[in-house]
Amino acid sequence: MKREWAKLLSLTPGPPDWRMDWDDLHGSRLQPYFTKMSETEQNPAWHGEGDVWSHTRMVCGELAAMPSYRSLPEKQRQEVFLAALLHDIGKIPCTRLEEGRLISPNHTAVGARMAREILRVWYGLGGTGEQLEFRETICNLIRYHSVPTHILDQPDPKRKLFQVASDGELAGDFSIALLCILGEADVRGRIYKNVEDSAGMVRLCAEFAEELTCLDGPFLFSDPYTEYAYLSGRNIVPGQELYDDTWGEVLLMSGLPGTGKDTWILEHHGDLPMISLDRIRKEMHISPLDNQGPVAAQARETAKEYLRKKQPFIWNATSLTPSLREKQIRLFHNYGASVHVIYLETGWEEQLCRNQNRTESVPEQAIFQMQRNLVLPERFEAEKVTWLSI
Repeated sequence: MKREWAKLLSLTPGPPDWRMDWDDLHGSRLQPYFTKMSETEQNPAWHGEGDVWSHTRMVCGELAAMPSYRSLPEKQRQEVFLAALLHDIGKIPCTRLEEGRLISPNHTAVGARMAREILRVWYGLGGTGEQLEFRETICNLIRYHSVPTHILDQPDPKRKLFQVASDGELAGDFSIALLCILGEADVRGRIYKNVEDSAGMVRLCAEFAEELTCLDGPFLFSDPYTEYAYLSGRNIVPGQELYDDTWGEVLLMSGLPGTGKDTWILEHHGDLPMISLDRIRKEMHISPLDNQGPVAAQARETAKEYLRKKQPFIWNATSLTPSLREKQIRLFHNYGASVHVIYLETGWEEQLCRNQNRTESVPEQAIFQMQRNLVLPERFEAEKVTWLSI
């Protein structure tokens, strides 16, 4: 894995000639995806160049020629280049013909998940905090690469920029500035009559973010409570400071089976009561493959008992997607609690090994499917969000 990862990184355009050798990608782990990208056509109204792979190569070429890209530190060049290489990978499963037009709805979110699986499972990018942040910078760039071009289409452009920029608190290299570099390469790397208009929109997005002081990093809110209040949609001014009326904190764990959540909780928060869905399943004699309705219902009833008593506690489950987390976070907030989402991760091989050593291991195929669906918690999901590599 390390050798293949080093080879992939070595393709990043850099001085003195700022070129990449596309032939070096032949036979790599990514080759099957590039083949599928070459077979995936795009709407000619937006992409006169044709298929996704042709577009991707043009984007990478434009990126390498941009002064803004060339002035980046090497690590950020690697992150933006890999994001450009994979930015439209989600179009493979998402592209369809609708009313005579090719569309690719939700391809940015799907592409980010696909890139996460590729980088973690195939290239071993995980196991340390640095690798976790490097990978997620790439995934966030893919997830939000269309935002700069369409910023004025957002219901609330200002709030959207603050939300996206806030993820820089978790992945330190990620920023609106990097997003705009990728966004400009994306619009220039195509055959399209309104390229300059779209490039102008990306520049406008960058200027707007700079005006809002969130271009190169997250906006500095007065405190986490006010930050979450604004990012979650409350009608307040970003610069104000709200009174924090929460009574205490609930910890919501997130991570694949075998990560080591139970051990970490025992070492760091062993004094807090814990609601463990694994434990409830065992007590109720319900398999992870069976209907989980009764397990979830029992867990939520126990949570309500703690919440009514204003007792801080830990919700210990995989919580792998925004919808699963949002349901629990809403419950905790309804009872006046503050929420701290803690995502735990380890190296992929270590993950599988720990799972096998569990008393009741999860089938390996199920672990792969969970990884495929995994979306890391974003900064705007709760008052506090932490990513940890253990």
